[in-house]
Amino acid sequence: MATREEAQAMADRAVADPQWMDEINQNVIREFRANGGKVGGPMEGMPIMLLTMTGAKTGRTLTRPLCYSRDGDRIVIIASYGGGPKNPPWYYNLLKHPEVTVEVGTEKFKARAAVVTGSERRRLFENQAKIMPFFNDYQAKTRREIPVLTLTRVS
Repeated sequence: MATREEAQAMADRAVADPQWMDEINQNVIREFRANGGKVGGPMEGMPIMLLTMTGAKTGRTLTRPLCYSRDGDRIVIIASYGGGPKNPPWYYNLLKHPEVTVEVGTEKFKARAAVVTGSERRRLFENQAKIMPFFNDYQAKTRREIPVLTLTRVS
């Protein structure tokens, strides 16, 4: 698993160079699917899932690898964008088109995304940050409250 410093350096570069991040994402997606949900490199040992969604502006189908945690049957994702000043583009995709496809390990299913607020948001954020402390670093780096979303299986 990447150190906090490595995770922050990668996040900073991703925000600064979206083309580089797209290349990284495509490599992670190929590796994830070729190895039953396992990836190496800086993401080795992290809980990684693939989220396939519809683009808010383009209507295109997009897949993004994301870190996640679980809360009962729900999957929790954090729209940190490395602590950048704005939310990641995928966040807006989920607001407009909350029906998504999730891949965890070798399992693939449909889910519905929902933004979580208030004390539940704090609880879920803190639980995920215990596993992946770099999320605390990302929150400390930005003025915005980083959104937390849940993915609930629908099929």
